[in-house]
Formats: sequence, C-alpha cells, structure tokens
Amino acid sequence: MRKLLLGLRVVTIAFVTLTAVSCKDAKTDKNVTTEHHSDMKHDNSDGHHNDNKKEMMKNENGTSQAVLNDYFNLKDALVADDNAKAKNLGGMLAKSLKAFDISKFSDDKQSDLKDIIEDATEHAEHIAESNIAHQREHFKVLSKDMVDMIAITGTSMKIYEQFCPMYDNNKGGAWLSMNKEIKNPYFGAKMLKCGKVQREIN
Repeated sequence: MRKLLLGLRVVTIAFVTLTAVSCKDAKTDKNVTTEHHSDMKHDNSDGHHNDNKKEMMKNENGTSQAVLNDYFNLKDALVADDNAKAKNLGGMLAKSLKAFDISKFSDDKQSDLKDIIEDATEHAEHIAESNIAHQREHFKVLSKDMVDMIAITGTSMKIYEQFCPMYDNNKGGAWLSMNKEIKNPYFGAKMLKCGKVQREIN
C-alpha cells in the first residue's frame, strides 16, 4: 500500500511539473509569434491593407508620401461623388504640397519639384472651392503632377496608374491608386468600373 501511494505521488508530481512547463512553453511561443507578427512587413500589394498604408503615410509630414496620402484621400472622395469632402481634402492637399521639403534633392530636381508643386497646389486650391464637375477637371491635371512628382521622388509602395478613355469627351483621364481594382474618380457611381490599369509604378 505504501509503495502504491508513493507511486501515485511521483506520477502526480511529474504530471504537475510537465503541465507547468508546457504552459510556460506555450506562453513563450505565443510571445514569439506576437513579436514576429509585429515585426513582419506585410505585402499590401493586393490592396487588402490600405488602411495600414494610409496610417504609415500619415507619419511622413513634409514628404512626397504625405502629399500622396492626401491625394489618395481626395481621389476616394471623388469616387464617392462627395463634393464637400473633396473640397476639404483639396485644401488639405494644398497644405501638404506647401509643406513638402525638397531640400534633400539636387538643385535640378528642386527646380522641377518647385514647378510641379506650384502647379499641383493651384489645382488643389481650385478643387477646394469648386463643384464636383470642376473638381474632376482639376483632378485630371493634378494626377499628372503626381506622376511627375513620383518620377523624381520615387515611392516606397506599389502604385497603379489607371486610365479611363471616356472622360473629357473621350480624351481620357488618368489617375493613381493604391488598389489594382478600378474605382473611377471621374464618373463615380455613374461608371465606377470604367477604366484599366496602364502601368504599375515601383
């Protein structure tokens, strides 16, 4: 009987020890997984993590990324046919453009960027005080300015240049998007899917 009790006691102690070690290991694994997940760089090229992209870009004050962030928000307002929101975002974009620090670029590039920023700011300011049809006219030229800016500054993310052949009496209009999916800022709900991807930048 004494041997049986002793045996049971040894088994119980062994079980408790194993359980404690197992939980500790599981907790450690969980921490490692969490840390690994937080360190991972997500590939957002499929367009599923655009909120993360926008959040990252918000921290880039005075850079081309900050300008692009406001541009993409403006584009989304035009996609949604939201004249009031587009006015507000046009004003924000104008401020981002004026705050863009070009000092780290060479003299030649600074000269080109000044011209681009001056033109883009003018269009953003017009958007801030226009009806939606006029906003879209200015957005077409503004989008070209953004393409010219990126050609000089580069971009840390994949951007899609998209094109609608039917806008502006079939002259067409291009725009930039973080998503491959077409959402047309020139026609909004009227012809949301009109357009195609012309090229991928970066």
